[in-house]
Amino acid sequence: MNTGKEILFFFSALGAFNGLILGLFLLFFTKKKYLANYFLGALLLALSIRVGKSVFLYFDGKLPKIYLQIGLSACFFIGPFLYFFVRSAIKPLVKLPKSWIWTLVLLAALTLIIGIGFPYSAYSGLWNSYFAKIIYLQWFCFLVASGFVIHSLLGKVFIRSYQMKPAETWICMIFTGNAIIFLFYFSSLINAPFASYISGAIAFSLILYLAVTILFYRKKTDELFLLLPAKPIVKKLTESDAALWLSKLEKVMVEKALYKNPDLKLHELSGEIQISGHQLSALLNEHLGKNFTTYINEFRIAEACRMMTIDQRFTLEAIGYEVGFNSKSTFFAAFKKLKGVTPFNYQQATNQSISL
Repeated sequence: MNTGKEILFFFSALGAFNGLILGLFLLFFTKKKYLANYFLGALLLALSIRVGKSVFLYFDGKLPKIYLQIGLSACFFIGPFLYFFVRSAIKPLVKLPKSWIWTLVLLAALTLIIGIGFPYSAYSGLWNSYFAKIIYLQWFCFLVASGFVIHSLLGKVFIRSYQMKPAETWICMIFTGNAIIFLFYFSSLINAPFASYISGAIAFSLILYLAVTILFYRKKTDELFLLLPAKPIVKKLTESDAALWLSKLEKVMVEKALYKNPDLKLHELSGEIQISGHQLSALLNEHLGKNFTTYINEFRIAEACRMMTIDQRFTLEAIGYEVGFNSKSTFFAAFKKLKGVTPFNYQQATNQSISL
């Protein structure tokens, strides 16, 4: 291998390795668990395996047949992972749709059945003549489907007056990069005169290096690939309006004892006084200087103190559950934070003052 080929091999192999590392990072090490990150990580892993096979086969024609089979099998998942990525990035999903699960299960089962029943080492002609073409046709179908999902974003690329969001740029870039890699590999499959078998690996490496370079200059990568809805603008309340809402809030808290519900949520409480959850959060933060949890816990601790004073039959743990805490530790921690003493010390001090 001459110097030029050595440099080309190093560049292509390193691209496949970096793709593998970045894929593992997105799958296992992002703080926020978004489906789009998982599918992008899986897409990078599948591409890295496919590209890695191409690199080693190009520079070593004696590569064991099993590696060729693994590379083509990984290619079978590139299209689905791309499609699921753009779908979950355009509209972030909380739960994986059952249809997607069944699609991946069927693809995995089909890959195993064909791989075991018709191994590449014994049926290389069948793989090269039929299976490879079916795999690339499936990849192309998912590529087209992905294009339809983001066709509106792709159209915005050519609108000069439109300022694309970072997530929109990334989604278009990932789709376009995948399309370019497919084009190179498919051209090589049909023996196009301008195509080289290593072209797909080089294209993948170039695109990946560009992506990684940009990532190093971003602080928030977890949400980089998602079109999250814009946060609603909360209208600032006047002092008189704030006083009115706070009065309503305190009244409903006292009369309905909503704080005793251990699963009370912000939107449930805001619904009681007919304002939005964002307005209620702003009301508590800006006019009382406390968050939702602190506000609710103040009512719970006040009720707990009242129960300790008037009724000695309840245990401290029972009092905690009665006033709305869902665990003893949470009750004790909140009590110590607000009162500066533990519930036990407070109860003892209360009993001593009563006995005196």
